[in-house]
Amino acid sequence: MQPYTMRPLSAADEPFLWEIMYHAIHVAEGEAPPRDIVRRPELAHYLDGWGREHDGGFIAEVDGQPVGAVWLRLLQGDDQGYGYVDDATPELSIALLAEHRGRGVGTRLLEAGLDDASKRYAAVSLSVDPSNAAMRLYERFGFVVVGESSTSLTMKKVF
Repeated sequence: MQPYTMRPLSAADEPFLWEIMYHAIHVAEGEAPPRDIVRRPELAHYLDGWGREHDGGFIAEVDGQPVGAVWLRLLQGDDQGYGYVDDATPELSIALLAEHRGRGVGTRLLEAGLDDASKRYAAVSLSVDPSNAAMRLYERFGFVVVGESSTSLTMKKVF
């Protein structure tokens, strides 16, 4: 197994976050949305101007190269994301490059992200497609379904 290291995200990681966010989009097997989909307003607000006061997260690396990330962003008021529950609850996003999935890295990232979030917030939320295998991971970490839209579930974890 490759040695994975983790470190806190910084403003300098924004370019990688844009890349990894593309991998966070759950699509059916064989489908591939255009790469610029992450720049659409409904997704871009998860990263635009990364490094704001409430932004945070971690990056997983192998040999100094980023392979995945978990990040939190507090979207408030009219700037709501897919996993919005209220103005006090940040949304969590997580993604790994495909070749690094299934090796426990996502679990380690989620642990780090939740540990950090628990020191600053009462809860976190996320949006997930019910067919996404990651849903089992979220449930294992105590996330529960609190809402549903046409194609996704909103899940929340209270600390």
